[in-house]
Amino acid sequence: MKSLAASILALGLWLTPPAFAISNPSEMLANPATEARAEDIGKQLRCMVCQNESVEESEADLARDFRKIIRTRLQDGETDRQVLDWMTARYGSFIRLRPPFNALTAGLWASPVLALGIGLGFVLLSRRRRGQAPTPLTDAERTTLEKLDAT
Repeated sequence: MKSLAASILALGLWLTPPAFAISNPSEMLANPATEARAEDIGKQLRCMVCQNESVEESEADLARDFRKIIRTRLQDGETDRQVLDWMTARYGSFIRLRPPFNALTAGLWASPVLALGIGLGFVLLSRRRRGQAPTPLTDAERTTLEKLDAT
């Protein structure tokens, strides 16, 4: 019986949609379609305070201000792209959770591939070095070693 209750609880938690930070219903727009657009935009933008959360998930005051800006601009008739472009122009590419690929962010996008390549290079070099047999001793080295062993 306990396992059934635990299974139902686990299933319920798994199926529960994520809770977004809009705790004040007055923040939500009356038009469900526009509200959905605002939430989608908010999910693409980084909270500058939390940095690992989207504006839509964060409860920071700055994120709340960003949500208000997004909703105001959408109500003023701007497109999703215009809102995202305005936020990026104002706060820089860092505000985007997935920054656009351009000359400034090319290093950011290339860094995982570079890190993987460097790591693979180290692994290959260490295997190559480990697989080499040591060079045999010369006669002079062997004589010196025998003298050291004798003492």
